[in-house]
Amino acid sequence: MKLHELKPAEGSRHARKRVGRGYGSGLGKTSGRGQKGQKARSGGGVRPGFEGGQMPLIQRLPKRGFKNPTRKEYAIVNVETLNRFAEGTEVTPELLLAERVIRKLNDGVKILGNGKLERKLTVKAHKFSDSAKQAIESAGGTAEVI
Repeated sequence: MKLHELKPAEGSRHARKRVGRGYGSGLGKTSGRGQKGQKARSGGGVRPGFEGGQMPLIQRLPKRGFKNPTRKEYAIVNVETLNRFAEGTEVTPELLLAERVIRKLNDGVKILGNGKLERKLTVKAHKFSDSAKQAIESAGGTAEVI
């Protein structure tokens, strides 16, 4: 097979419908919309979720739950992830972002105590779990709340 012999799979490509181009095309006059009615008009049709005047499903279902508008969303980092930094490094949220440890700084960074820390680091974050603070200090480092 050569490059000029390539063809799309049979039936995978369709010719565009050219509507309103004379009755000989089979799609002339009303352009496949039928006679009159809401769907025949320009801009006609119903909005998404409309059920012909019947109470729509989205309104029939009960409302549930509560979304706290003032909730803080912290980027989470486990202690074991900090082993990638060299001994004595000052780990800040900006450094974590630059190293792609976290994807985005929402309302801050929280350090959790999962895993074991083998390096002496100065960690600056917005929040620490008790186990994380303990792990950092037992490794000889310091945990500073920003």
